[in-house]
Amino acid sequence: MATYTRRTRVAAPLSAVWEFHSNVSGLEALTPDWMGLDVVSVRGPDGELDPEVLEVGAKIRMSMRPFGVGPPQRWTSHIVARDADEHRAMFRDEMVGGPFQRWVHTHRFYADGDETLVEDHLEYELPGGAVGRALSPFGVVGFEPMFRQRHATTKQLLESVTHD
Repeated sequence: MATYTRRTRVAAPLSAVWEFHSNVSGLEALTPDWMGLDVVSVRGPDGELDPEVLEVGAKIRMSMRPFGVGPPQRWTSHIVARDADEHRAMFRDEMVGGPFQRWVHTHRFYADGDETLVEDHLEYELPGGAVGRALSPFGVVGFEPMFRQRHATTKQLLESVTHD
């Protein structure tokens, strides 16, 4: 399975970065406009619509239409792990039905004084069996611009807020 990782230091405390990433509005704010994201629905683990926090068991139904080209790509992101303490936090989502054969996205956050190290780690496989597996390492061509923009937006949004 192919992997992709991107790390960024954000001049904001872990608590602020974690709170921002713990709800669907963070996803919407970080997804570049050119991805054409449409969040169709969000359900908590108990079936509650639009939960305040994305806990383990939450499901986000969405579609994307990069650059407005082609039919929308629909998928459901299922939160399968979530853990936090005063020094670190993480959550993991897995794609259920969608354009990839496999998609596991682990979001990690590490406190470093008044700053936070943000890490996105993907494990993925393109569809198409052996051919998809062989081509999967080239996925970085699409991921790099998206995650570069997501991390720049994280810095812009969270570093511009005054934290006491």
